[in-house]
Amino acid sequence: MTLRNRSLPLDRRTVIAGGCAVLLSPLISQPAWAADEDLAAAVRTATGGVEVKPGRVKLTMPELAENGNAVALTVSVDSPMTAADHVKAIHIFGPENPLVTLARFHLGPRSGRAKVSTTVRLANSQKVLAVAHMSDGSFWSGDAYVLVTLAACIDGG
Repeated sequence: MTLRNRSLPLDRRTVIAGGCAVLLSPLISQPAWAADEDLAAAVRTATGGVEVKPGRVKLTMPELAENGNAVALTVSVDSPMTAADHVKAIHIFGPENPLVTLARFHLGPRSGRAKVSTTVRLANSQKVLAVAHMSDGSFWSGDAYVLVTLAACIDGG
């Protein structure tokens, strides 16, 4: 008896389908992006569990980003930036990214303005969230939705 007689007949379609299954199985079996629970956990970590109120924070981003590798954003917070009333920190979150926390900025009354600008990588179209920590211990938020045509962060980092 030969080995060929004992094996199942293989045709080109069977080999291609099997190869695709092997190559795609890591993508299907592992969730690549952070879930809503991960966003909630990241916000809880940044705020220490304090309630985040909507308002006072304006997040400006393009509505359409052709390339997710470099998406510009600006966050401004309604604050007089005095010693008694100022922004202590600004946290930016992207819930669809492998790492939910995109950036953190630490400010003080000597910063002059409560406004920061940067570029971030976005893995997918998503609603980006900015949370401001005020000197009185309160947290305020603003968000913006960005449609990304060419995703970044495909490698998981």
